[in-house]
Amino acid sequence: MSSSSMRAYGKVDEAEQVRLEARRRTRKRITIISLSSIFLVAIVVAAVVGTHAAASNGDSKKGGGEQSLSTSVKAVCDVTLYKDSCYNSLAPAAATNQLQPEQLFKLSMQVALNEISKATQHLSKDGSFGGVKDKKTIKALQDCQDLLDLAIDHVNTSLAAAADVSLVDIVDDLRSWLSTAGTCHQTCIDGLQDTKLKDVVQGHLKSSSQLTSNSLAILTWIYKVASSVKLRRLMSYSTDHHKVPKWLHQKDRKLLQSSDLKKKADIVVAKDGSGKYKTIGAALKAVPDKSKKRIIIYVKRGTYLENVRVEKSKWNVMMIGDGMNATIVSASLNVVDGTPTFSSATFAVFGKGFIARDMGFQNTAGAIKHQAVALMSNADQSVFHRCSISAFQDTLYAHANRQFYRECNIYGTVDFIFGNSAVVIQNCNILPRQPMLGQQNTITAQGKVDPNQNTGIVIQNCTIWPYGNLTGVKTYLGRPWKNYSTTVFMNSMMGSFIDPTGWLPWTGNTAPPTIFYAEFQNFGPGSSTKNRVKWKGLRTITQKQASQFTVKEFLHGDKWISDSGASYNPGL
Repeated sequence: MSSSSMRAYGKVDEAEQVRLEARRRTRKRITIISLSSIFLVAIVVAAVVGTHAAASNGDSKKGGGEQSLSTSVKAVCDVTLYKDSCYNSLAPAAATNQLQPEQLFKLSMQVALNEISKATQHLSKDGSFGGVKDKKTIKALQDCQDLLDLAIDHVNTSLAAAADVSLVDIVDDLRSWLSTAGTCHQTCIDGLQDTKLKDVVQGHLKSSSQLTSNSLAILTWIYKVASSVKLRRLMSYSTDHHKVPKWLHQKDRKLLQSSDLKKKADIVVAKDGSGKYKTIGAALKAVPDKSKKRIIIYVKRGTYLENVRVEKSKWNVMMIGDGMNATIVSASLNVVDGTPTFSSATFAVFGKGFIARDMGFQNTAGAIKHQAVALMSNADQSVFHRCSISAFQDTLYAHANRQFYRECNIYGTVDFIFGNSAVVIQNCNILPRQPMLGQQNTITAQGKVDPNQNTGIVIQNCTIWPYGNLTGVKTYLGRPWKNYSTTVFMNSMMGSFIDPTGWLPWTGNTAPPTIFYAEFQNFGPGSSTKNRVKWKGLRTITQKQASQFTVKEFLHGDKWISDSGASYNPGL
């Protein structure tokens, strides 16, 4: 009997079996996506029919096409925070055949992008602010330019990603990028807080900010509808679910998991001249733009006195030092001396896929200089492993996008972990220190401004312990910087120095009811919730709810964090 005829009765070829299984899964996935599209369209059509029936009784003379258009747009816009701006922006541009929610979502991003571009023109140096002479205001306006450029990048990236795939497949990416676009708007306004131009700039940004929020709301609605019928979970079993990211080849995976990363570094930085570069800034200029290959920079021991900026074009950079107390980047920019918070960071990261390991970042301005950032990350899917982050007020600016910190030491006083990213800080030492006389310590200040943003600060399995003598200093877990501030402490050890009330209001004696603060299964003498503040937004959560704030569910980080080489716990 020939080998070919035996194959029908014998062992199935494994490679062929994998191919067959992949085809089956693909067919299943296509069927599910088709059903989900039909289901989503049905919801909009139902809203259209209902509204049309009611309207036709009052005005039977209107054309059917115009009525169908206006009601379909209205059905989608009803889920947004800014319904009038949504309707007014989509109705003129939509075509009568664009009833699908996904098409209307993409259109909403396009009109938002157009408005952000218009806003940048108002903030250009040739625009209406050419006569500004105050250096702090000029710097804040420059920050606004950078921030709006980032917002444009994130909306553009979202449009490109949504061009040829089902939104439900990439909803986590899209929600992160659109959340970041909204955060960039707010950061621009915050930077002008104490200037005469705040109201003027806020007026210029009003339309683009609202339209960005509308896009996020429409996307969130689509996501919730899909989730309600468990389509998202089924779709996760697509054939490429566990595929390595396109930028990370198999040889790069092996490299990241190896123990001799320093020997295989692409670039070496050393103060003593034993590397190709003496400064980190010079080394970063040598990194190719938008590299899909992991670029490893080894920074030898020493204190590097420079403000470092990993530009948004520098993708997939991995920076390794000789230890968090051996390789240190140090500077002292601060608000008191005229630098806005956003641009005060000693080390600022914008390029996606950034990894830092065994390094220290510090801002030495001191408590008297108020806001002075040691590390700021705006980089999506950035990882910081075994790093020291040290300053006083506003130490760690987890500004936007998805971030993960593991086995780091974080020192500070007022709001020293802040921002509006989706961030999990895991197995770290959080070390409040002596503030200025009369100040109180607040560990977190989370900045969520929109209920549809998928952002928040998660402190998991950390040790919260005083750095030095804090006798007589009140220390709180955090305070709500914005109306939807979201912060969760779980499975962490809290020393007795934590104030029994736990949380401090931003203003007055209470907090907005829209915040989400939670403590879950913490331990230690400071963890008792018996005397915590009685705020509506301070929640008691179940294990199921707590699991929504884990690496796996909150960051969807099983792939990108494991690929970084950092250890991590995906769940509770």
